[in-house]
Amino acid sequence: MAAKDRIDTSGNAQPLANNPFGGLSADGLPQAPVQPASTPATAGSKRKEPNRNRGRVDVSRQTAGRGGKTVTVISGFKGIAQGELQELARAIQRSAGVGGTLKPGSVIEIQGDQRPAACRILEDAGFRPVLAGG
Repeated sequence: MAAKDRIDTSGNAQPLANNPFGGLSADGLPQAPVQPASTPATAGSKRKEPNRNRGRVDVSRQTAGRGGKTVTVISGFKGIAQGELQELARAIQRSAGVGGTLKPGSVIEIQGDQRPAACRILEDAGFRPVLAGG
């Protein structure tokens, strides 16, 4: 069995014999404009500062219909995009170290009684959390 000719991948190989881009040059082309690094937009603010009055949200604990399992339900979001709700849900889940989901109708459900962690994250995001229910 004859050894096959293999392509050298060590980086020491000769350059390709037929390089389609070898004859191109950037002579005569305009320089690209230099753009300053963009800063990430703050959530919901056009004033370049965090929005601290984003409305009231209800944070409640429920066990009904869940086989005795406790969940924290956060509802009452108004005018919030789905992407931002997903980010809030993930932030609460990470801070509490539990799972959760985003239900239709802008409702976040977090496993367990995680009301203090949820309130802290929501306050940082500019919402006014209100503990509701049992």
